[in-house]
Amino acid sequence: MDQGDEGDGQTANADYSIRVAAGIGAFTCDEWNSFGGTTRGDAENGYNPLVSFAFLSALEESGCAVRRTGWQGHHLRLENAQGRLLGAVPCYLKSHSQGEYVFDHGWSDAFERAGGRYYPKLQSAVPFSPVTGPRLLVTKGEDSATVKAGLAAGLKAVTQKLGVSSAHVTFAQESDVEVLEAAGFLHRTDQQFHFFNEGFSTYDDFLATLASRKRKAMKKERREALAPGISIDRLTGKDLTEKAWDDFFAFYMDTGSRKWGRPYLNRQFFSLIGERMADDILLVMASRNGRYIAGAINFIGSDALYGRNWGCIEDHPFLHFEVCYHQAIDFAIERKLKVVEAGAQGEHKLARGYRPVTMHSAHYIAHPGLRNAVADYLRRERHEVERMSEYLEEHTPFRKDLEE
Repeated sequence: MDQGDEGDGQTANADYSIRVAAGIGAFTCDEWNSFGGTTRGDAENGYNPLVSFAFLSALEESGCAVRRTGWQGHHLRLENAQGRLLGAVPCYLKSHSQGEYVFDHGWSDAFERAGGRYYPKLQSAVPFSPVTGPRLLVTKGEDSATVKAGLAAGLKAVTQKLGVSSAHVTFAQESDVEVLEAAGFLHRTDQQFHFFNEGFSTYDDFLATLASRKRKAMKKERREALAPGISIDRLTGKDLTEKAWDDFFAFYMDTGSRKWGRPYLNRQFFSLIGERMADDILLVMASRNGRYIAGAINFIGSDALYGRNWGCIEDHPFLHFEVCYHQAIDFAIERKLKVVEAGAQGEHKLARGYRPVTMHSAHYIAHPGLRNAVADYLRRERHEVERMSEYLEEHTPFRKDLEE
C-alpha cells in the first residue's frame, strides 16, 4: 500500500500501487504528456485536447474544477514497484452530480431515501465536457492491457478505501469500458449526434449526399441565418485575443445563466486555455453592425472537432445552427477532420447531417442492493437507447440510394 497525496488504494497486483493526487499539478507536464492521446502529433493514439495537461490544469488553476465547486481532484497514478509511472485516471471526488451530462440523480435519490449516503462519489471525466476520450491513460511503450486492468482495479480499490458509494467513468472509449466491465463495472449507454466526414473535398460534396428536399432546406437555413447582415469569423491561434475572449465570455454568461442558472466556467479559464493551447481552439464568432453578437467554442483534435459552449446576446433565426453545426462541418471538411462531436443531446442535429452515435460509460456501485437495482435499470436503458438509435438512423436526411 503506497500513500498518496490525498488517499491511497491498492490494485489486485502486488507489483503495482495506486497513488491518489489532489490535483493535476501532482504530475509534471512531461509525465502527463507521456500518456497516449494527450499530445498533438500522437499518430498512434490520436490527440484529444480535452485530456491534455493544458486543458485539465486550466480547469483547476482557474478554480472551476476544485473542492469548492464540488470537483476535488483525486487523480490516480499507477506506478510499478520501482516507482515508474505506468498510467493514470483523471478523476474527481464529487459532492454533487452537476456538470456531468450522464444523469444519476435518480440513483442518488433512491439510495438516500433508503438510508444510504450517495455523496461523495468518484467521477472519472473531463469536467463540464460531454466528450468521448481516453479515461484509462497508459504511458506510451507500456503494455496497454496490463496497465488498463491495473487502473480499473485501482479505481475500485480507491472507492473501497475512501468508503464512497461509487465510481463513475463517463464518456469513455469502448476499449476502456470493456476493461472496466471485466473489473465489475456496470455498462451504461446514451446517445449523441456526430457528423462524419466521408472524405468530402467541399461542403457541396456533403450536400450531395442529402435528399433533395433536405439539401434545399439546409441551403435556405444557412442563407437566412446570415440575412440580417451577419458575418462569421473563425478565430484560432494568435487571433484569440483577450478582447475576443471578453466578447465570447459575455455570450457564454448570458446564455448559460438562462439555461443552467450558474455557468460552470469563469473568465480566467478562457485566458488560460488561450495562452496554453490556442492552436487547438476554434472560436466561431458572428458579428453584426461591427460587433460580435454570438459565438461557439470548439477544440481541435487530431481527427475530430469537439464542439462545446455557445452563447449569444442577440437572437436571430437559425444563427445557433449556423455557428454551432454548419460552421463546424465547414471547418472539419477544410481541415480533413473525420468527425464533429457537437455536444450532448439535440435531435435537431439530425436534420443538419449529424448521425446518432452511442456513448458509453461505466459505473462501480459498492452497495450490493443499489448495484442490483442499477444493473436492472441499465439493462432496460441500453435496450431503449439501441431501439431509439435504430429509429433515428432511419430518419436521417441522407439519400437512401447511397445507403443501399
